[in-house]
Amino acid sequence: MKKTVLFFLFLVLLCNPAVLLAQTEPEQIVPETDKFQDYFYESLLQKGIENYDKAIAALEQCLKIKPKDATVYFELGRNQLALKQFENAYNSFEKATQIDSKNKWFWLGMYDVDYQTGNYNRAIIVVNKLIEFDEIYKEDLVSLYMNTQQFDKALSLINELNDKIGKSDRRDLYKMQILSQRKYQNAEIAHLIDQINKNLKEESNYIALIRLYSKNNDVEKVLEITRKLEVEIPTSEWAQVGLFKYYLDNNEEQKAVNSMNIVLASTKTDPKIKYRILNEFLIFVDKNPQYAPDLEKAISYFANDSNVDVAKKTGKYYHNKKQWDKAVQYYEQALKNNSGDDVETNLFLFQAYIETKQFDVLEKKATAMVEIFPTLPQFYYFSGLAKNQLKQFKKAKEMLEMGMDYLVDNEILEINFNIQLGESFNGLGDLKKKEFYFSKADQLLKNKK
Repeated sequence: MKKTVLFFLFLVLLCNPAVLLAQTEPEQIVPETDKFQDYFYESLLQKGIENYDKAIAALEQCLKIKPKDATVYFELGRNQLALKQFENAYNSFEKATQIDSKNKWFWLGMYDVDYQTGNYNRAIIVVNKLIEFDEIYKEDLVSLYMNTQQFDKALSLINELNDKIGKSDRRDLYKMQILSQRKYQNAEIAHLIDQINKNLKEESNYIALIRLYSKNNDVEKVLEITRKLEVEIPTSEWAQVGLFKYYLDNNEEQKAVNSMNIVLASTKTDPKIKYRILNEFLIFVDKNPQYAPDLEKAISYFANDSNVDVAKKTGKYYHNKKQWDKAVQYYEQALKNNSGDDVETNLFLFQAYIETKQFDVLEKKATAMVEIFPTLPQFYYFSGLAKNQLKQFKKAKEMLEMGMDYLVDNEILEINFNIQLGESFNGLGDLKKKEFYFSKADQLLKNKK
């Protein structure tokens, strides 16, 4: 039975020579399109399991069949990129664009290579082509200009995008970086002036220009623009900057105070401008003391400002004017605003305490500072001086002698230490040591001259 079946099959095969031919010479009858599809499918399969070399080999077979297939070159580039064969990948993507220049993805392949290799100059050429497909790639172009330090082109494109689609945090950071260099500021000033002339009611352009002039300490230009802003947008907080100066110069004091308070309370106004306004008002109050309460209110706006200690600066101002009561007031406020152990502020304050004869307060605070800064002789000196004034001569002597151990290369302080030690021994009735220290102080004074 088995032999009969085999014989029957043999007869069938003899009757169908094509079947025999198919079995012996398959390459002769498979169409080229089928072979291409098989190789292409194989490349996708191998790429999916990350066998990129095998995928490339399959794609190379595809190219033998269709040497001008853009999609094959694109896939070839993707596999070469996965293997970090960057130049080969770039060339493959580029060939794809030469065959079909209207496919965005082929250009994106070239951009991907350039971005990964940091070839930003070449990427600029590719991105300019991508912009023809979608203007969203202008954002990438800004970054590329920044990376290649083409700041003039970056600034121009940033302004264009800001005008068309609005500002963005990244572009704002780029713009700040560019404008930190003085040579690019003139172009930005010209741009902002042009924007103001085009739209007189857009406050942001005035503010940007004011900030730029303020950064360059161009006070006159700041005032000029703020006055223009006040005319066009009277409700603007920034306009009050110009109005403050105007009112002050025209003896409209209460209006000036109102404008100042608006500016100082504003979160939009540049801190430099706030400090300048406060300084001008400080000078004004010096001649018009009836406005001192307004000055105190103005200073309170800076209570949480860690960049500039306004109370301390105000104290120094009155210190130089020898208005000791006011100096004390602001030094104490400055110390209250911070940790209270600022060395310079305390030293100024202690001097003001001496001038106002507040020796009991001085003694307590100076002695406390000795505990905090045990190697600074100035605090021993102020503590000893205060104790002498309070007739605590023995304690004064001990404090001053300890402080002398830390005294190095400070002739004036050494003279003062000797004077105070002379006072201590005078109070203790030791006239010999009194004369010794007074004589020593006198000799140091003569040597200094």
